[in-house]
Amino acid sequence: MHGLLPALKRGFKRWIGWRRLGIAASVMIIAFAITTLVRTLKGIDTSVILTALTEIPRGNIGLAAICVFFAFCTLTFYDFFALRTIGKKHVPYRIAALSSFTSYSIGHNIGATVFTGGAIRFRIYSDYGLNAIDVAKICFLSGLTFWLGNIFVLSIGMVVHPDAASSMDQLPSAINRLIAVGGLASIGAYLVWLCMGEKRRELGQKGWKVVLPSAPLTLVQILIGVVDLGFCATAMYLLMPANPPIDFLSLAVVFILATLLGFASHAPGSIGVFDAAMLVALPEFGREQLLATLLVFRILYFMIPFGLAISIMGARELWMNVVEPWQERRRLAEACAQANLPKQVTPMERERSLRQASKR
Repeated sequence: MHGLLPALKRGFKRWIGWRRLGIAASVMIIAFAITTLVRTLKGIDTSVILTALTEIPRGNIGLAAICVFFAFCTLTFYDFFALRTIGKKHVPYRIAALSSFTSYSIGHNIGATVFTGGAIRFRIYSDYGLNAIDVAKICFLSGLTFWLGNIFVLSIGMVVHPDAASSMDQLPSAINRLIAVGGLASIGAYLVWLCMGEKRRELGQKGWKVVLPSAPLTLVQILIGVVDLGFCATAMYLLMPANPPIDFLSLAVVFILATLLGFASHAPGSIGVFDAAMLVALPEFGREQLLATLLVFRILYFMIPFGLAISIMGARELWMNVVEPWQERRRLAEACAQANLPKQVTPMERERSLRQASKR
């Protein structure tokens, strides 16, 4: 028996591994979601969806857009907090905001957020001297902020309204409430563990070592995640049909569970997974009306930020790789002209002459 467990462990690492297991889980989630979505959408009348779109109050759409804007503003503090935690205080907030917004918007819409988001972060932060290990630490701490906020809000919501989770996970309300209490207890235990000394907060070794935030800073970390989720859930709540009425906490529980399923699937933009989860968990709403809500939310939270992020990154690359080199060549040509240099000189002679002119 003692030799069986190590053998199973070695066999798991060799033949399966966590990476293959994660890919299999993602494929299963996506396949199940697509099957559920196709079954749910049978008999849908597109004309009713178009009518439902016109019935969403324009004022609510505007308020939802404002909530999405503030959600992305809060999202910028994910990277800013992580940068300050690993001691990279020379990176200004505007760069942290750029990295956080573009990496999330592009990465989440393309899929495989860990890799695409990490690549975008490295492209931006490498200009400020950060290496791949630093970027990995930022991704880890940003992910920790996301999960702490999600667990806290979801646990609070499930304690108050466990039935909201039951509509999705099909578990009894008592079990869901017990899970929620366990979630809050785990956060409390994590905070107590952080208070037991800085050595406890060190993860990894040598260059890969990251020091977790202290307990007071972790409360700030949780607050960032809570505010972000609060704005997102409020945007969805404003777009929901007026009838039948639903309270905010119940919707927040369903919204967060659907969001987590979407992240776990690694599907581009959580397409199909998020939508199927919302449709399954909220059967009391008309399918056409709920689809209209989901469509508007996708435009506000996925499509518009994705377009902005692509435009920003494209403009940045154009400026750094085309405009700035052109300006540098133009400045050098003007300096040569001012130094009265002959036109037919080699680049090395031109540079030497410019250095001599600058010394004079």
